Amino acid sequence: MSDDDRQWLIRLARLAVANFNAGDWQELGVHTGALDAIRGHDRLLRSLSFNDPDYSGNAHGVFFSIVERDPRNLQIVARFIRDRYGDDGELISTSAGQGRTIIFTPSVFEVPEGSVEPDLIAVMTPFAPEFEPVFETITRAAAAASYRTLRAKDIWLHSAVIQDVFSLIFKAHIVVCDFTGRNPNVFYEAGIAHTLRKHVVPITQSAADIPFDLQHHRYQPYLNNGEGRQTLEGALRSRFAALRR
Repeated sequence: MSDDDRQWLIRLARLAVANFNAGDWQELGVHTGALDAIRGHDRLLRSLSFNDPDYSGNAHGVFFSIVERDPRNLQIVARFIRDRYGDDGELISTSAGQGRTIIFTPSVFEVPEGSVEPDLIAVMTPFAPEFEPVFETITRAAAAASYRTLRAKDIWLHSAVIQDVFSLIFKAHIVVCDFTGRNPNVFYEAGIAHTLRKHVVPITQSAADIPFDLQHHRYQPYLNNGEGRQTLEGALRSRFAALRR
């Protein structure tokens, strides 16, 4: 079980502690083929009925035993909880980290199927012709470090553009954000990337375009001419190589 799956399971167990009744536990046992683990536990249902302080520990222990029995049960448990309580406790962040974690269920977009693609770099630039050579530069730097690049404008999977943007950022390992011109879309996309705990690589043609709240992050300045883009390519190549998993 991966660290992300383990954290997800802990969140599912917390949701169960807050919401489950005895019937929920037994029904979950039927769905997962682990009814014996629930009925056979000497404290789980009793501690639930009497609101005993050891109920939370019992619930967590049963959840881990169900998934250890069959890893596919993790998805069954998540679906069971989502169908009843509208929340599956999914760890939306796609990058491991320390500290407190916020669990949220987005309403503007849907969390896509699948997981992070370790060779994918999402590129967020203003939609203007003068940024095409910049994108080509980023793509060359990415290829040199064994990555591939994608922009939201190069895919069209959903009627709402923001869903394509979110899906791309969600699946990317690295997100390059060009803050040149203080483009509001790029700011919005950088916010999504930071929320998902992506490796955000800021670039800009003017340091004045980096928002005050982001100036403590290392960014790469560049000039949009042949020599400037060549320098940018070298800097990005090194940065991308350093961020390879």
